[in-house]
Amino acid sequence: MIGAGGDVAHETSNPGPASTPFYISATSSILERRPRTLKHGDTFGVFDHYGDVASAGGSPQGLFHKDTRYLSDLGILINRQRPLLLSSTVQDNNAVLTADLANPDLYSDGRLDLPRDTILVCRSKFLWDGGCYERLGVRSFDRGTGTIEFSFRFAADFADIFELRGHPRKRRGEIRTKTSASGVAFSYHGLDGVVRRSLIRFDPEPERLDEQGARFVLTMGPHQRVSLFMTVSCEEDRAEPRPACRFLSGFRQAQKAARSAARRAASVESSNELFNDVLHRAVADLYMLTTVTEHGLFPYGGIPWFSTPFGRDAIITAIEILWIDPAIAKGVLRFLAAYQATDFEPESEAEPGKILHEMRGGEMARLGEVPFARYYGSVDSTPLFVLLAGLYFERTLDLTTVSELWPHIEAALRWIDEYGDRDRDGFVEYQRAGKTGLVNQGWKDSGDAIFHADGSDAEGAIALCEVQGYVYAAKRLAAKVAAAMGMPKRDVELRREAEDLRRRFEAAFWCEDIGTYALALDGQKRPCQVRSSNAGQLLFTGIAGEERAATLADQLLSPEFFTGWGIRTIASTEARYNPVSYHNGSVWPHDNALIGLGFARYGFRAHSMRLLAGLYQICRHVDLRRLPELICGVRRVPGNGPTLYPVACVPQAWSSAAPLALLQACLGLEFDFEDQGVRFLRPGLPDFVDEITIRSLAAGDGKVDVVLRRHSADVSVNVLRREGHAEVTVRH
Repeated sequence: MIGAGGDVAHETSNPGPASTPFYISATSSILERRPRTLKHGDTFGVFDHYGDVASAGGSPQGLFHKDTRYLSDLGILINRQRPLLLSSTVQDNNAVLTADLANPDLYSDGRLDLPRDTILVCRSKFLWDGGCYERLGVRSFDRGTGTIEFSFRFAADFADIFELRGHPRKRRGEIRTKTSASGVAFSYHGLDGVVRRSLIRFDPEPERLDEQGARFVLTMGPHQRVSLFMTVSCEEDRAEPRPACRFLSGFRQAQKAARSAARRAASVESSNELFNDVLHRAVADLYMLTTVTEHGLFPYGGIPWFSTPFGRDAIITAIEILWIDPAIAKGVLRFLAAYQATDFEPESEAEPGKILHEMRGGEMARLGEVPFARYYGSVDSTPLFVLLAGLYFERTLDLTTVSELWPHIEAALRWIDEYGDRDRDGFVEYQRAGKTGLVNQGWKDSGDAIFHADGSDAEGAIALCEVQGYVYAAKRLAAKVAAAMGMPKRDVELRREAEDLRRRFEAAFWCEDIGTYALALDGQKRPCQVRSSNAGQLLFTGIAGEERAATLADQLLSPEFFTGWGIRTIASTEARYNPVSYHNGSVWPHDNALIGLGFARYGFRAHSMRLLAGLYQICRHVDLRRLPELICGVRRVPGNGPTLYPVACVPQAWSSAAPLALLQACLGLEFDFEDQGVRFLRPGLPDFVDEITIRSLAAGDGKVDVVLRRHSADVSVNVLRREGHAEVTVRH
């Protein structure tokens, strides 16, 4: 059959819930409503453009805290009619959602009582410290004095995030309500013994209040202003409700937190205002998704499905933004070290030294209805942890932190050599240990993602190609850390192991017939001869030989892979290709970012610039210039926007970071390990940018401001300011 965009789509079985136990069910598209999202700490909100919540039909809208929905319905009415929407946006720093509203034409007995746009409402809301704070600023432009009714409806269903993803439950806890003069308390007495409370408060006190809503009657004169405040507090197992802070004090704290996060990192400005919007939104999304934990900063996966710690996602996000903010990498490493497995636990896939895949705090996870309370079922988080530690050391020379992490690095390396390679063939494999975990445990973890050329499933213990690349890079980088710590024997040992792996990998994975590396080896060591983007990530790790790297790079930009928006996960000629699937033909920004960094590593700067241009084109068409988790792999047609994936997270941390990583790739930006300086290796700029200015770029014990300008033949680099001993070198 012929798929969208004119590509050939091969017949394949529907993966669906049967083959993918944690499939996200969809009866409508999240993106059709272009939701407004906010997050602070372990709390996030998904709202419509009004700032309302409409959760009917399995919608993921609502206010969530630790994987539980504390507010499942919210709406405001003016004289029992929904107001008119005038504008809606989220501030550039993601701190506040604002919606401008007005009354519709209001009639009684067929007579127009109040013309539209007479009552204007500025609605502002933000999240802070487990609460959602809201203000309705009401202003009357009526010529006389009149009475206006404002009513709020609300509800709290305490649905677990996995219920909303389509996992039914046989039993649930009990919801109780209690009403006072100024608010309503919903309490959910869960089957896990935890009491979760949603406290809804109003200021001033409403004229009428019950468990379904509140009603205010305002008498307003010409140009009179009135403010109504609503707070929703999310609480877990507290004997007494904590007092909510005032709207203005919470607002100031939220704004201050957003500003301080932005000041910590290097800043980037370009000559293209639209591209600036893309970069600013990317940074704002990253810091919104980043949570302050007791171990440091940690970027949660994405909203709505993955607003929780994910090992792989956080590591890759930290890699993508390491050049502008190493503090996130430090927090990720310390967090994952703290939760590194020390024992065997088959149901959670835990093994000594293994790095966390996912952590959940909802009722279903606590009860074991899903296995993700602390789940270790990813084959790549452990080598990626070591890889990130080495990259962090190269970037910062922070020997104190890596010395503290060294026992965890060694434990991860032992897992790689022992439990990750049970058959001792020198490759790291996965095979589900428990009965309820993920069948596929690489980044493409849907049930139909790993297959042979004829479309049949790969069975047995699976050795993914990119995982071997991660192990190769991890051991080379760990060797550098060992050398810096005064362990020359360990340095030599790790380098030798990496080189042995490289030789064995080339022999086992290269498939001459398809001109690329196999997607994986199955349990019988048969190569999955599928052309995939997984092979592209090998360039990022440096394991591919120079000649084969060039062949692979050109293949990834062929029409079978490159859509104009980015590189597909598999080529359009493969048996399971479907551009509207999750992993078998879609385009993932983070995947393209790692491939782009790999292009730059091998000197294919123009290839990296094509990828950055593709992501830029996506951002030109999407709401708030915000990259989604993935888009469909439909070929780009001039004048048309991208085809969006119906249940993609927006924002998603590693997608938000992707333009920043690709910009680094285009600039050839490296950090000199020995001289503690900044190096630009054959820098390039895409044709939609003439100039880039980077400020407060940390290098060694100093910082620099630099400007790069595109000329007809090359890109110039000029130092605007230098602080400390940071050096800047350019190689053309």
